Amino acid sequence: MKRKNTKKRTTYLLFALLALLCVGSAELAACRFFAPDLYQKIMSPVRQCLQSAVELGAHTAAEVSAWWSALTAPEEVLADPQLAGEPAILSEGPISDPSLTELKESDGKEVLTGGIIPVVYYNQGDAAWAEQPYGSDDIGHYGCGPTAMAMAVSSMGDWDRDPVQMAQWAVEHGYWAKGGGSYLSIVEGTAAAYGLTASSLEEHTPQAVREALLSGNLLVALMGPGHFTQGGHFILLRGVTLSGTILVADPNSEERSLMEWEPQLILDELSASTANGAPLWVLSPAET
Repeated sequence: MKRKNTKKRTTYLLFALLALLCVGSAELAACRFFAPDLYQKIMSPVRQCLQSAVELGAHTAAEVSAWWSALTAPEEVLADPQLAGEPAILSEGPISDPSLTELKESDGKEVLTGGIIPVVYYNQGDAAWAEQPYGSDDIGHYGCGPTAMAMAVSSMGDWDRDPVQMAQWAVEHGYWAKGGGSYLSIVEGTAAAYGLTASSLEEHTPQAVREALLSGNLLVALMGPGHFTQGGHFILLRGVTLSGTILVADPNSEERSLMEWEPQLILDELSASTANGAPLWVLSPAET
């Protein structure tokens, strides 16, 4: 008997709530026409609540999507560790004549001349940031990637980024490789984020390198053991001389950045890695 009474009370309660809802809806509809100011006052917090719920849902969905993408993405394999130090082969060439290239100050920055694009020069070993963090490593030892990309971004776009800022950005976006430098995806990822395009240079010939540079581009080169490194190392190719030699911006050596280099030597010492467009990328302004 008690169970029947409980069931009846529940039914009556549901009918009562439904009736209240209907009456409330009717009164709200009437209020909309006969007292629009009151209607807006009632509905404004409701709309705000609904909008907040929608935004929270969209934000949560985006976070879940990003988390799932990161979780399921294939792990990127790092090429040779990018530890700064003496190269495997010491350079014996002379510093270029200042009429070909020099390092001069412009607007408070050091700039390498001689190419179609003057290149803002940063050295990862500079006391201003050598000991600054790159993840749990430091820029001086492992920061050739963000330093090279800071030079490219500061020289080609509307951005002004130093190695500290670029290293922090690279860590936040997953391009730092603990104890190894930077994942190779840092080139294409940075270019896309800062309004540049990065494409792999498929033809590894002196002529292809010269043509890319003479077209107003910069090249990012991932070097292997040789005149630039004992392991892996990012540098920029920034210009061509009248004799056909190549000018570079080496984030680990001002001296090497002021020397002329035979394009075939650079090609011969490129990293063997072919992941993410490596070992040679063409950087150019994004098409508008």
